[in-house]
Formats: sequence, structure tokens, C-alpha cells
Amino acid sequence: MGKKIVLTGGGTAGHVTANIALLPYLKEKGYEIIYIGSYDGIEKRLISDYDVKYYGVATGKFRRYFDPKNFSDPFRVLKGFKEARKILKEEKPDVLFSKGGFVSVPVVNAAARLGIPCILHESDLTPGLANKLCVHAAEKICCNFPETVNHLPARKAVLTGTPIRDELLLGNAMAGKKFCGFEDNKPVLMVIGGSLGAQSVNEVVRNALPQILPYFNVIHICGKEKVDNLRLDVPGYKQFEYVKAELKDLFALSDIVLSRAGANSICELLALHKPNILVPLSAKVSRGDQILNAKSFEQQGFSMVVQSEDFDETVLVKKIHELYESRDRFAAKMSGSNQRNAAKTIVKLIEEATK
Repeated sequence: MGKKIVLTGGGTAGHVTANIALLPYLKEKGYEIIYIGSYDGIEKRLISDYDVKYYGVATGKFRRYFDPKNFSDPFRVLKGFKEARKILKEEKPDVLFSKGGFVSVPVVNAAARLGIPCILHESDLTPGLANKLCVHAAEKICCNFPETVNHLPARKAVLTGTPIRDELLLGNAMAGKKFCGFEDNKPVLMVIGGSLGAQSVNEVVRNALPQILPYFNVIHICGKEKVDNLRLDVPGYKQFEYVKAELKDLFALSDIVLSRAGANSICELLALHKPNILVPLSAKVSRGDQILNAKSFEQQGFSMVVQSEDFDETVLVKKIHELYESRDRFAAKMSGSNQRNAAKTIVKLIEEATK
């Protein structure tokens, strides 16, 4: 009998891409892989490209603010717990690995109730609410930042980094240039707003295009349904809702990157040694985790940081030129970092939990 693992996590691409990065390593070790996500979240779409059995369960969001759904979502979580328990009793996995996100809460707690060992991964500098609700059920909790270990039970926390999809390291710049249709040799700025898009970042970038495009070609990954149809034919400006297979080539083509400060995104930039400007989500609309992530990367010399409140066209144009002029210094700092082989470290923890 082969070993069987359940992966869970979803809500944003960041909660799924790390799981995807583990797939080849788990398959190499002979694991049968099952994924439990939400009924129709982004995780279902992303996992559909891989030969992995997928189950959907009900999920609710845990909010720190008032919303009428706060009264109904606990019942959805309870429903998700019952559905997850039924799936787990049928599949009988040896171990569960969770990347976080709200869908993971009912799944992890159902697994723990059934005595299935659980390993969690916390991407951000301080644990998110979903993972906080699962800490008690975890055997080990993998972390990205040295600072995170201080926020978790000492015997459970392991500094691993985030698994990066191997194919991201194998991009071809010429293939990326052809995919975008760029015809000149201007340097390339890539803008990543996160899988759900970042409307404020999108607007600033688009408003600044007249000042940027004389100097840079721009690749803009703007999020689902956030393409600007009025700018489809602007020379040197290419928009995408989301990029899958070609992302490695677009990274290879890009000289500098403008990004939100989601933990998985910035870990990819670090692994690829891409000089970057981070615009973390404001504490007004988030728990402030991206601000902490960005600060850590800034202190380590990996990133320039502009707070959301200060981000406008003037600042953007100025920072892009500053970053491009000092790009070699940032790349050198990143290449000298101790980027751990996270995937192999995590798979080793999974194997230890399976014994």
C-alpha cells in the first residue's frame, strides 16, 4: 500500500502555488495526492492542471470586522467540517499538509479529530487567523521568516521557507518577449497585483503609463476581470488577468518587478533574484501582514518599499528609475541570501509525520 496525503489551502493563488510546488516531490516519494479546497475557489481552477483528485467543501470566512455573513459563515464552516470528515474517513490519508486560507480550517480540524497528523505552513511574518485556529491540531508549523518562530509554540515551529515551483527557475526571456509581442529592447517592468488583483495599484500604474512607456515595456498581471479594455492596443503595455505556463518566461524577461507583498509572491521574487518595489496592502484593509513582510525584506536589502498611502504616479515613476539604476545591488543581495530548499525540507517533515 502506498502512502496517501491530503493537501488543503485556498482563497488566493498564494495558498495554492506552494502546494503545487510540492507535487513533483511528493509524487517522486510515491504519495497518492488528494486536494480538498472550496467548491469553486481559485484552488479548484489551479489544481485542475495536475493529475490530482479534488474535493470541494463548504467554507466560511473569519472576519475581524462586522459583516452580516458573520452570522451565517460559522454554519458553513460546520458544514465544511462534516464534509471534510466524511471525505477523510473514506480516503484514509496518512498525513495532511495545509497551506492555510479559510478553507483549511474545517479540513485541518476534521483531520485532527480523526487522528491524522497535520503539518501547516504559515507564509506571513505573523500567523493568520485561519492558521491560528489550527495551531492546536498541528504537529509542525513551517515558517518563512525567522521572526515568525517567536509567535508559535517552540516545539512546533520549523523555519523552512516557501516551496517555489521549480519551473519558475527555467524561464526563457525570448519566449516571454514573443508572448508579449514586444518589438524593441527596452527594459521590462512586471507589475503583479496578486491573484485577486489590486485595483489601487492597477490605477496608479495605468495613470503613469505615459511617463513609464518611453523607458520601459510593461507586463501587467492585473487580476481577474481587471483588464482595461481601453488600453488593449497600447504599444509596450501587455495586460493579463492571470498567467500560468508562461509566467516563468515573463519573469525571465523582466528586469524589475512591482508587487504587493504577499509572502508567496515575495519569496518567488527572492528565489529568482528579481529587484523589486513592494506596495504592501494597507493596514486599513488587512491585518497588516504584508507591511511586516515588506519591512523584513527591506531590512534584508531585498526590496524597496512604498506604503499604499504614499503610492501615486509621481512616486511610482521615481522609484522605478531608482530601482532600475540600482538593480544589480538588489540582485546581488538576494543571490547571497540563504534561500532554503523549502520543498525538500517540508517533504522530509511530511515523511517523518507519516511514519
